[in-house]
Amino acid sequence: MANRDITTIPHGALGIIALPGCEELAEKIDKYLVKWRSQQISEHKDTIAFAGYERDTYLLDAAFPRFGTGEGKCTLRDTARGADIFILCDVFNHGITYNIYGHTVPMSPDDHYANLKRAISAIEGKARRITVIMPMLYEGRQHKRSTRESLDCAIALQELCLNMGVDNIITFDAHDPRVQNAIPLCGFEDISPAYQMIKALIGNVPALNFDKDHMMVISPDEGGMGRCIYYSTVLGLDLGMFYKRRDYSRVVNGRNPILEHSFLGSNVEGKDVIVVDDMISSGESMIDVASKLKDLGANRVFIFSAFGLFCEGLAAFDNAYKNGIFDKVFTTNLVYRIPELASCDWYCEVDCSKYLSYIIDTLNQDKSISSLLDTSDKINNILRKNGYKI
Repeated sequence: MANRDITTIPHGALGIIALPGCEELAEKIDKYLVKWRSQQISEHKDTIAFAGYERDTYLLDAAFPRFGTGEGKCTLRDTARGADIFILCDVFNHGITYNIYGHTVPMSPDDHYANLKRAISAIEGKARRITVIMPMLYEGRQHKRSTRESLDCAIALQELCLNMGVDNIITFDAHDPRVQNAIPLCGFEDISPAYQMIKALIGNVPALNFDKDHMMVISPDEGGMGRCIYYSTVLGLDLGMFYKRRDYSRVVNGRNPILEHSFLGSNVEGKDVIVVDDMISSGESMIDVASKLKDLGANRVFIFSAFGLFCEGLAAFDNAYKNGIFDKVFTTNLVYRIPELASCDWYCEVDCSKYLSYIIDTLNQDKSISSLLDTSDKINNILRKNGYKI
């Protein structure tokens, strides 16, 4: 960071608002930014920096009190006038609760989304620019219409950008990035944590061989092929895919149940495999895929998923791990993780706070983030640094 240029005047004084449930991630990001900018100022004493560039914290004080009826509001205790505001929002953090008519209930995605709109409303249009960082996109799985259905994600994006003045949306591993077509004149960045995932794999698993004879990248379904193609291309590995055969005659828990996973690809026997998906919801599908790979003779199975939701708990994964179905699960710290995860032998957390700090710092100075989005060079460098041939 010492060589980063600070001659560019920031778009506005940097301000970060952490919605309830994002405080831990926001504090990590804030520490990076405070450290970097303090170093930059001390190393460029003759440079006239933008007023407010160096501060003790970039976090704005925002409160989200609730009434007994469950109604809420946002109170912004710091000014946002003329600022470049970044709002962190985890709409899937069910670890946050509130009281309604004497009952304690977990916050739903709709509750978090309402808090996001409250924060934007509290800014009162005084900010110079508003960027929403929503790592897992609100209603991202409802991205297309089949028969008479709502289009929740598209409507939310339009509400934020067209009605409420949001300038940019930053998300990670969007279930279907084509949803950005709903807001063609607004900024939309769909970011992959590929570098962070591979770095975590190297740091936690010994004796890896990144070549076609020893490793393979697998997509659990046809919809995830895009993100898997990137991994296989950068690492120079073969790519395989599972086809999900569903029962479209019925709906169970909001989806058509999967009847069978059919594998399409070259021989996996004796190879380590990396299964890449955007999220782990119940985990049923991922465990089935890992089991099928073991039946096909795969050696070690590593699961990469940006968002580990584990909606139905950890018991199924604990049993699958004990039975040798998979070896490690890697998910990011971009969304809420249930506390029990930390004690699981099979779990590795992937920290993306530094990556987000780079993105915020660069955007605040109105510079291109293209080099941050394409991490192929960084992946190659870390492989070489750790002695792996590519």
